Amino acid sequence: MLPKMTADELLAKAQKPAEEAMKLHPFYRGKMQTMAKCAIRDINDFAIWYTPGVAAPCKAIQADKGKVYDYTNKWNTVAIVSDGTRVLGLGDIGPEASLPVMEGKALIFKYLGGVDAVAICLNTKDPDQIIQAVKWLQPSFGGINLEDISSPKCFRILDTLRREMAIPVWHDDQQGTATVTLAGLTNALKIVGKPKEAVNITFIGIGAANVAISRLLFTAGYLPQHSIFVDSKGILHTGRSDLKQQAGKSYKWGLCQRTNPGKRTGGIAEALSGADVCISLSKSGPDTIKPEWVRTMAKDAILFVCANPIPEIWPWEAKQAGARIVATGRSDFPNQLNNSVVFPALFRGALDVRARTITDEMCIAAASELARYAEERGINENYICPTMAESDAFIREAVAVGMKAIEQGVAREKPSYEQLARQVTKMIKGAKASIDLMMKSELISPVPQEPT
Repeated sequence: MLPKMTADELLAKAQKPAEEAMKLHPFYRGKMQTMAKCAIRDINDFAIWYTPGVAAPCKAIQADKGKVYDYTNKWNTVAIVSDGTRVLGLGDIGPEASLPVMEGKALIFKYLGGVDAVAICLNTKDPDQIIQAVKWLQPSFGGINLEDISSPKCFRILDTLRREMAIPVWHDDQQGTATVTLAGLTNALKIVGKPKEAVNITFIGIGAANVAISRLLFTAGYLPQHSIFVDSKGILHTGRSDLKQQAGKSYKWGLCQRTNPGKRTGGIAEALSGADVCISLSKSGPDTIKPEWVRTMAKDAILFVCANPIPEIWPWEAKQAGARIVATGRSDFPNQLNNSVVFPALFRGALDVRARTITDEMCIAAASELARYAEERGINENYICPTMAESDAFIREAVAVGMKAIEQGVAREKPSYEQLARQVTKMIKGAKASIDLMMKSELISPVPQEPT
């Protein structure tokens, strides 16, 4: 049984990392830095790495732009691009205030995936300017991670850039969250013994995350006609004239037409009645979803309640109301669904085969490998997906993504499974080892100790 902590106790616990963050961010003055990766035997080597020697690789790239992947770090560099309009639970805080988050993302990219990532916070909210800025960055980067951009413009930005750019463009709030959700749901359904084609799913909240989750689930074989969506005004159905007429919300109207064939109406309570699965990324709780509503769900119900910092319902309350499996976005409850187990390894695989894009099928391959890894370790009601501490899962995930890119014809390089596995293992394990070495040698300063 999960501990019955009060809301005040949980919030106090959640504040501790923030307190430490306010001490350590100014101590380190940021989380990322640039380090050399080439040998410098003596000062004369700069004739190789810079002028005059560097002119030779420049001319080679001019003759064949594809050589940029061989002669520079483009192949392993990702831009994390944000306008700061939807940062965590903070909302529109601006580009400067979003920079600590993007640096944190870069740190996770490096530590878990061996990917060099650069935080780029843009001083514009205009989607057309964001699209143009990202296009201008293309020569220097092997991939783009869009981050914390508000909806609905995030959909158009992602779709346009995926269509018009020759390097992978990814929106973690959409595709990353969708991938880890698919991984968790795959194993949750195995535990309760329900096939994906038969389950009824209720989606609560229709922001970037749930729109992307539903798209990926439908691509993976879950049925739209067995799905119901709820926004702030109630259940989506074809009688919602407000959505049919509302500019900029066409994605909601599309869901009205594809889902809820019975034209059910009402709110969250009505939408949960009889549902096998609830996937909620909505208003922070704990009373957004009430226990009495959970009691009306199907037997062995699955609840993914992922609002932060407080889930839509406390996990123990959901279980007492009859839910069999409960997942949240928090690390202090079982079954955390965190997209950090997705994006570092997924980009690792995409970069190592020089993929031109990241397809939905590559995301499904990542989710399937994560689910398989957890299943092999022994899934149960409190363990449906790997955690950030299980680095071997990331190696397998990256290889699965790279092989799927090759299979789909979107990879520029086509290593064998064994070759790709060796490269991925070297990059992922090497990144952690290098950080450990710098900490041991105190090239990274030790965390200051509290006075006793």
